[in-house]
Amino acid sequence: MFTPHPTRRRVLGMAPAAGLTALGASLLPHGLLHAQGAVAGNLSLYTSQPERDARGTIEAFNALYPNVKVNVFRSGTTEVMNRLRTEIAAGSPRADVLLIADAISMESLKAEGRLLRMTHLNTQQIPARYFDTERTYIGTKLISTGIVVNSKAAFKPKSWKELLNPALKGQLIMPSPLYSGAAALTIGAWSRTPELGWPFIEGLKANKMIAVKGNGAVLQQVATGEKMVGVLVDFMAFNAKAKGSPVEFITPKEGLTYVTEPAAILNTTSNLPAAQAFVSFLVSPEGQKFSTTLGYFPLQGNVTAPAGYPKVESLRFLPFDADALLKGAEADRKRFSDIFGG
Repeated sequence: MFTPHPTRRRVLGMAPAAGLTALGASLLPHGLLHAQGAVAGNLSLYTSQPERDARGTIEAFNALYPNVKVNVFRSGTTEVMNRLRTEIAAGSPRADVLLIADAISMESLKAEGRLLRMTHLNTQQIPARYFDTERTYIGTKLISTGIVVNSKAAFKPKSWKELLNPALKGQLIMPSPLYSGAAALTIGAWSRTPELGWPFIEGLKANKMIAVKGNGAVLQQVATGEKMVGVLVDFMAFNAKAKGSPVEFITPKEGLTYVTEPAAILNTTSNLPAAQAFVSFLVSPEGQKFSTTLGYFPLQGNVTAPAGYPKVESLRFLPFDADALLKGAEADRKRFSDIFGG
């Protein structure tokens, strides 16, 4: 059963998702690590997933493991990590499983020796670039960041550079890397791309782009026409458009940035069987199929992307060095804050 963490800001719904009992039953033949009856007790999940996704994912997991009570702390990646860091400093980290936007924070925890090696995982169908070679963390889905525009926008940029067009002055919005892990990676990738760099980011500010707390606020303002163009994660734009929202998602010609929403188990976990079962579910074929119902690109090549989505192999990405991003993450956030405030 899914129970919100006592310190969470909002309470997620608890209505069971339709068809999940059948989903759970179908997982057993694939030999996930533990049988249903062998996994029980409390599991503490720290995640930056949107509320709807966290609720659905845990309901799907509980359909397979009904005796696990999942307690959730949910916020932006930066706030999740700040909370975990505070607990670590106090000598009492509460998280069993961490499920956040980007691998940069995972690399930091790995370097400190705080992540468990997940040798139990079956990664045969997941490309090696999506998980740590030592298996201390593993991606669970592909989430790209590109450009979202209001369908009525007079000018629709086709590249990152075109966000600097004076026609868009005062009409731009993006999530802040001080809150969003995906945005932090985007800033890191932009700043290390020769044709963009920090002059491009400074140009965004000069063109009166605003930075808000999360992707949800970006979508809302672009969908309502308060702002005409934004920087946004793909699934939010695709899902909103499918529901009739007047938005379009554009792949910039220079390339998208992406995160894989990696999962990890803290080596201080108090419920290892439940933690292993939870991560195993996320990367199992059925778990990957379930993530597509939430609007995500799967990492497994044998799982079909949501209807209407482009093929993963057709997507273009900005190159980036994960080690360089890790080493420069704090400096990147500070420099962004100096430019945009906050």
